[in-house]
Amino acid sequence: MTASQHDMKPVLILGGTGKTGRRIAEQLAQHNLPVRIGSRSATPSFDWEDRASWAGAVEGVSAIYISYYPDLAAPGAAEAVGAFAELAVGMGVKRLVLLSGRGEPEAQQAEAVVRQSGADWTILRCSWFMQNFSEGFLLDAVLAGEVALPVGAIREPFIDTDDIADAAVAALSDDRHIGQLYELTGPRMLTFADAVAEISAATGRDVRFVEISADEFKAGLAEQRLPQDLIDLLAMLFTEVLDGRNQHVVDGVSRALGRPARDFTDYANNAAATGIWGDKQ
Repeated sequence: MTASQHDMKPVLILGGTGKTGRRIAEQLAQHNLPVRIGSRSATPSFDWEDRASWAGAVEGVSAIYISYYPDLAAPGAAEAVGAFAELAVGMGVKRLVLLSGRGEPEAQQAEAVVRQSGADWTILRCSWFMQNFSEGFLLDAVLAGEVALPVGAIREPFIDTDDIADAAVAALSDDRHIGQLYELTGPRMLTFADAVAEISAATGRDVRFVEISADEFKAGLAEQRLPQDLIDLLAMLFTEVLDGRNQHVVDGVSRALGRPARDFTDYANNAAATGIWGDKQ
C-alpha cells in the first residue's frame, strides 16, 4: 500500500503497546506510515470491553491490525471480533489483519467472521510466542530460576514475535497478502523444558523447568491474585491446546516473508544480551 493508495490515513494497531503491536507500530513508523495505537491509555482510547470506544478509534483509519485481549480463546471473543469487524467495514475500513492462535477452535471462529466481513483480510495463525519468556507472564518465573507449568513432553514450534510483526507489516502494506492465511511457527519444535534449558544456557544462570499439575498451576496463579477468568483461560491453554495438536512445523513465515523463521536459540541469545533475564553469569 502506497501513501497515495490510502491517502496517508493511519493504520490502527489494536494492542499497540503489546508484544506484537508495539513491533508493528515501530515498523510502520519506519516506513513513514501513520499509526494509531488502540489501547485504553491511547487517545482516542480503545477498550474491547467498552464498545462505545470502538468508533472513535476506528474513525478515519485505512487498515486495522486486530489483536484481541486477553486471547481469542476467551469466551465471547469471536462475537466481539465479529461486531468490531462489522463496525470497521461499515466505517470504510478496507483491510483487516487478524492475530490468531493455532489449535484454538474459538480463534478459528474469529477467523471466520473476519473472512466474512467484506474487508480485504489476512489471518496470522500463530504458535506460542518465544517472547512469553522475556516480555510475558513467564518472565518472573525465569528470573526466579524455576518455570513451573502443567505441561510435559509436548513439543511446540515457538514463534518469534519479530516474525509475526514482519508478516503483519507485509500484510498491512502489500496487496499480495490479501486473502491469505499464514500459519506462523518457528523452524523447530521444543518442549517447554527444552526452551527453558536454552534460556539457562544463554544466560549462564541456573533456570530449571518443573512439571506441575493443573490444580497446582491454578493455585499458583491465584496466589498472584490474577482474575479468575484469566486463571481459567491460562489453564485451558496449557491443558487443552497443548495436547499435541500443534506438534508440527509449517512454512507460513517463508510463504509470507520469503525467508526462514527465526530460531529459538537466536531469540534466547539476543534476549539474554539485553539483560532482561539478569546479568550473564
